[in-house]
Amino acid sequence: MQFLSVSRRRSDVFTEAQFAEKTPAEWQRARTLYAEGAIRQLWARGDMPGACILWEAADEQEARQLLGSLPMAQAGMLEILSFVPLKPYPGFSAGNR
Repeated sequence: MQFLSVSRRRSDVFTEAQFAEKTPAEWQRARTLYAEGAIRQLWARGDMPGACILWEAADEQEARQLLGSLPMAQAGMLEILSFVPLKPYPGFSAGNR
């Protein structure tokens, strides 16, 4: 199954220096999750500091655990604004052509 998470940095609570300290570990963990197939796509938000991530997981619990494994999430530095389970778009199925 796929899931979409939308998060933002908690810049009102943490300083840029604190984010900078966590960034190398965050990037490394994201690269590992991508290499393992858990992250399918990852975008930096264009409107504010944060990310949109397309996850691949067996179920929502696993996807949330993967998200929670990111160092900034573990440190409470991210606010998860949305976490959406996704399903195939029916307009692309053979019966709808």
